[in-house]
Amino acid sequence: MPPVSAAAQREPLPAGPRARAADLPALHTALDDWFASNARELPWRAAECTPWGVLVSEVMLQQTPVVRVLPVWEEWLRRWPEPSDLASEPAGEAVRSWGRLGYPRRALRLHAAAVAIRDSHGGAVPGAYTELLDLPGVGSYTAAAVAAFAYGRRETVVDTNIRRVHARLLSGSALPSQALTAAEMRLAASLLPDDPGASVRWNASVMELGALVCTARAPKCGQCPVRESCAWLAVGEPPPTYTPKGQAWHGTDRQVRGAVMAVLRVAEDPVAPVLFHQAPADLGFEPQGIGIPLAALHRLNAAPEQLERALAGLLGDGLAELHHGGFRLPG
Repeated sequence: MPPVSAAAQREPLPAGPRARAADLPALHTALDDWFASNARELPWRAAECTPWGVLVSEVMLQQTPVVRVLPVWEEWLRRWPEPSDLASEPAGEAVRSWGRLGYPRRALRLHAAAVAIRDSHGGAVPGAYTELLDLPGVGSYTAAAVAAFAYGRRETVVDTNIRRVHARLLSGSALPSQALTAAEMRLAASLLPDDPGASVRWNASVMELGALVCTARAPKCGQCPVRESCAWLAVGEPPPTYTPKGQAWHGTDRQVRGAVMAVLRVAEDPVAPVLFHQAPADLGFEPQGIGIPLAALHRLNAAPEQLERALAGLLGDGLAELHHGGFRLPG
């Protein structure tokens, strides 16, 4: 979850939620009923799912759709049903099994968290927000989500979907602010039911409403169970004050990094950085081993210096390491 600026901490709550405070029990009931009938059956929501399974799901779902996460999550939990199982493996195995989920540093963070859970928590995922927040790579959103969804704690869970529902339903805005504010966090906290179990269901139902109905680009307002209370609909659905920017991919260093990672994941030996029969000039060694297959990279039309940046970035992020003059996943 992004940090909140000092200026944002002085922002007042939007007027909408104060005016509708008396309606909160009705909102809670409406969304609770809707969720009971419409929630997706996801394995990390099952009663038998362990806190470790919830933690893995929360990290994998960051900036990644459910349909892509499901098969990878299932394979991880088959292979590493407990944190200690993952902690006993090299970090590179976590990266290898991450597949094409993207943002593979998340795999390194999960591995580091698994080691910390094994070494400092007796192999059990902690349940307190502060203890979760101390785990490597676990931010305030993930700590709150695991405490709530794995342990039934009353925590303020705020992701992109929840922020969007709050903005429309209570503040009358098409989209939330571009950066998370303290006012949004106070609003989210003010909406939580007092009962811990009800607060968990509220967090989950608002998140699900944002994912399935109150979507960013084409909200299905006719299917919304709280449309009669929606401030955004009441003021005529004003357009957003900014255009969300998607992340470019084609031709970027990220695309080249992804192509290199795809090669490293399947390589059995260190991979030499060969592209167009040229090795990057500034790496300071003579490449040995096998070369990165031209078929994997040539079609990207990447310049040698772009490959060099990608390789240097992977080294700096700990996603690759040098071994016998070539690159491999971290040991």
